[in-house]
Amino acid sequence: MSFADYQTELYEQSRRGHQPQLPIRFDELEAKAMAAMPPKVRGYVVGGAGDEYTQRANCDAFKRWGLYPRMLGAPDERDLAVDLFGVHLPAPVFMAPIGVLGVTAQDGHGDLACAKASVRTGIPFFAGTLSADPMEDVAATLGDTPGFFQLYTPPDRELAASLVKRAEAAGFKGIAVTLDTWVTGWRPRDLAGGNYPDVPSGCLANYTTDPVFREWLQPGEDATEAAVRKLPLFGGPFRWEDLDWLRSQTKLPLILKGICHPDDVRRAIDHGADAMYVSNHGGRQANGGLPSLDCLPGVVAAAGDLPVLFDSGVRSGADIIKALAMGATAVGIGRPYAYALAVGGVDGVVHVLRSMLAEAELIMAVDGYPSRKDLTPDALCPVPYS
Repeated sequence: MSFADYQTELYEQSRRGHQPQLPIRFDELEAKAMAAMPPKVRGYVVGGAGDEYTQRANCDAFKRWGLYPRMLGAPDERDLAVDLFGVHLPAPVFMAPIGVLGVTAQDGHGDLACAKASVRTGIPFFAGTLSADPMEDVAATLGDTPGFFQLYTPPDRELAASLVKRAEAAGFKGIAVTLDTWVTGWRPRDLAGGNYPDVPSGCLANYTTDPVFREWLQPGEDATEAAVRKLPLFGGPFRWEDLDWLRSQTKLPLILKGICHPDDVRRAIDHGADAMYVSNHGGRQANGGLPSLDCLPGVVAAAGDLPVLFDSGVRSGADIIKALAMGATAVGIGRPYAYALAVGGVDGVVHVLRSMLAEAELIMAVDGYPSRKDLTPDALCPVPYS
């Protein structure tokens, strides 16, 4: 079964009188999600840093590139599969880590819902440190479906080591270390809504269930209140010496999330990193910066044979194809699946993942690219955009 078959399924349902209950277009999905989320949650999920220029630039960067159509090949089968850290994946796509994801779901357990969607689609889920449910519960929900863990590294190394060891024991296949959130960026929507710490307080299960953290509690002390009061929720400063220490703590692949400069890539390789993850946090941390897509080619060139993951600004199957052609090993979907979670729960996430992959594969079919390896920088052409 190909991902493109989802289009046939939707048409067949319509012929039987069942019109799609979930949006097909991203703008319609976003509008429905805005209506479905409470104001504070909406401000947190939708918002970016400053006037949100970087957030918009991430999306606009894709519009500056087009894919050359190559005719007379007509590939009736397309191969999108990829091997990542020895794990075979059906597509070079993953659900990017989203902190405080749990509150996006109607029942407050968005992390578990996305794990269930991962099982149904085979698309990996990056479980976050800031989760409504402990990582062990997320991993159990994933079962045999590969998953990864995103780490906000606490300044306390005993607590950090505990989180890492738990991720290993739970069966996650790698750890994505977020580098760009050791301080929280200037987020006007959150400031105006007073969202901190009200929203994060619902997503501290990994801390409140951690044995090291629980040893810090006084008798009768509420664990959630203590976490909000005592911890830098998004981790602390993470420097090169901290990377060396973390490398010594785990045999799992270390994926450095937030790497955008070739010099940082080369130095990270020397410090034992296993993969680079190009991202500017979806424009949520530093305004006025470069679109992630513009940083991707330089990182790919410097990374050599190491995998390069990518996110920020991906809104369609066409965006996935362009990022792959620029050299990404795998492409992360962020806000689209968060919006889908708010609108339709597990079914919504499955729908969005299948829709984006169907569009990506159909573009490969129409434009004559049989496999992922055929998507190279030569397949892209710059186009005017204003």
